[in-house]
Amino acid sequence: METSGKVIKCKAAVAWEAGKPLSIEEVEVAPPKAHEVRIKVLATGICRSDDHVLSGCISTVHFPVILGHEAAGVVESVGEGVTDLKPGDKVIPLFVPQCGECTSCQHPRNNLCVKNDLGKHRGLMADGTTRFTCRGQQIHNFLNTSTFTEYTVVEEIAVAKIDDAAPVHKICLIGCGFSTGYGAAVNTAKVEPGSTCAVFGLGGIGLSALIGCKVGGATRIIGIDINKDKFAKAKELGATECISPQDYKKAIPEVLLAMTDGIGVDYAFECIGHVDTMMAALQSCRVGCGTCVVVGVSPAADQISFNPKLIVTGRTLTGSVFGGWKSKDCVPRLVSDYMAKKFNLDGLVTHTLPFDKINEGFELLRTGKSIRSILVF
Repeated sequence: METSGKVIKCKAAVAWEAGKPLSIEEVEVAPPKAHEVRIKVLATGICRSDDHVLSGCISTVHFPVILGHEAAGVVESVGEGVTDLKPGDKVIPLFVPQCGECTSCQHPRNNLCVKNDLGKHRGLMADGTTRFTCRGQQIHNFLNTSTFTEYTVVEEIAVAKIDDAAPVHKICLIGCGFSTGYGAAVNTAKVEPGSTCAVFGLGGIGLSALIGCKVGGATRIIGIDINKDKFAKAKELGATECISPQDYKKAIPEVLLAMTDGIGVDYAFECIGHVDTMMAALQSCRVGCGTCVVVGVSPAADQISFNPKLIVTGRTLTGSVFGGWKSKDCVPRLVSDYMAKKFNLDGLVTHTLPFDKINEGFELLRTGKSIRSILVF
């Protein structure tokens, strides 16, 4: 049936409030307005940031909301004025848009378009309305994307057209987890050949950072996690050694200093989102030139403080959003690199589940039994 210009009724996982399981509901998805695109979602990943909303750690999100921001699908229809996308195009929605016009998009080192919804969590389209309705209520969107639904509407600046042959259940990871971790290593830190790296947290983003460290030519990559079940996968993807803080009486920075003959690591990546591990990562860096990249998202109320001597002595503390990639420009290239086998995403996907099993996917994440669970429709 022709659906263009019509409301579509479909399944979606609605978060009605924090602390409650997602509810599979029938929702109404309005047609796209000018400069918007309606996408049929084919595969979507479960990310820790989605769980932060459900747990209440990110308290600025408006409920009810359709979460999800790591997906791949095909264009169902486009609104007036959309010229670079058409129905049938395979695409990845972008939680960091790229308008191409703002000062951030025009800056060569800035990928955080001013039209992003990170931190603000308005949960609405540019015109101040939403395209989702359920049980007669307006449902908010999430990070310009909302992919826990069979159909979603996003602005054209938040969609990247990709290779039609790319497998959606793998390249959906490029929509968030892989690009974020990988880019933190190759773009933000610019890991150099022969360097020593430490990756704190061996989930999907941490393992992606590890892949980036390997691609950058690091000769020593130390994976750190309290869950030793992740060590085999980390070594498979390039870690030269893995350690658990629970195996030492000393603090991890002291352990890493001992492992590096008192020097410290050249690059440290915090991929968990805890302020204590952020501090540990910074303290583990080499005096004079070590770089700590914070990638993990911490609870909204958390604060970090440290003695200025840690950075006055030459260490660099920085952060990375979406791996530093300019989204519309770079996501298609990352997909092409995957298709050209420049990196492998297979090791990051541990579970593939039908969409109706979404709450089971979140439980796998919370119990540390999954790296990435992919939901397919």
